Amino acid sequence: MNQTELNNQKQLPSKKERHKLFGSVDPGPRTKPVDKDKMADLQNSRKDFLFDIDLVGISNVKHPIRIPSQLTPEIQTTIGTFTFGSSIKKGSKGTNMSRFTEQLDKYHHEGFAIDVATLKDFTAELAGRLKQSDACVEVSFPWFFERKGPYSDLTGMNHADASISVNYEEEKGYDVSVTLTGKITTLCPCSKEISEYSAHNQRGNVTMKVKLTDDFNEQDIDWKAALLEAAESNASARIHPVLKRPDEKMVTEQAYENPRFVEDIVRLVAADLYEYEFVESFEVTCRNEESIHLHDAAAVLRYDKKDERGE
Repeated sequence: MNQTELNNQKQLPSKKERHKLFGSVDPGPRTKPVDKDKMADLQNSRKDFLFDIDLVGISNVKHPIRIPSQLTPEIQTTIGTFTFGSSIKKGSKGTNMSRFTEQLDKYHHEGFAIDVATLKDFTAELAGRLKQSDACVEVSFPWFFERKGPYSDLTGMNHADASISVNYEEEKGYDVSVTLTGKITTLCPCSKEISEYSAHNQRGNVTMKVKLTDDFNEQDIDWKAALLEAAESNASARIHPVLKRPDEKMVTEQAYENPRFVEDIVRLVAADLYEYEFVESFEVTCRNEESIHLHDAAAVLRYDKKDERGE
């Protein structure tokens, strides 16, 4: 830089002066205590606050997690979105919000693996940390799995959206439900029936929300893989990340040979879920992104095995 450039360079005030220019002021007098045991604790106030609260906590908490899987990759790191909560009685003003994230950080440093058994331990321990008789945790995450082309065997990664919800009550124990949304290909039976050739198809979204039996053991079965298979095996065809021409021919012909309405999908998936011994009740939704309409087609089916036992 020459002398002329140095002479023309803007001279800025100090950073402190710049902050004052934009509204910063000097700190005022400090009169309140800084030690935790001397601070007022409004959340722990005890009075009659009119009503019990069913659920209070924090949501949309994003955190790195580890996902075990029986499909490749068997261990994967992804982002979980958490909701934590518990009830409080009308005699308490509020809950201790920081204890939710303290619990999360504790498990993170222990290598937080997102499986049903670990989340059950987490939720019961959270209730104790909150000094409440109940607590609930829900975590949703993308789950990745390897998929091969049907002819070429070339691999790529697919993913499904999964979640686990655990509710714990000291007297009743655990209520655990899991959800998986997988994508499939469906080919319209009506289009195939009325057309001289071809048939329109669409991408289907199958969501299965399942309540697990009390004796469910994740060492015996990966619920994610089981629900994915229930959706994909009943589709017109599976979704593939990598398809060469021989693969595409096979997938196209398979879809043509297995036409499905949304009504067909939810009934067929329901039949598989009904046969799964670890499933207590379920809700199946299929939503097709129609290729020849601006609207989607949708169907929902709910079933509870306890109804047939008269419980």
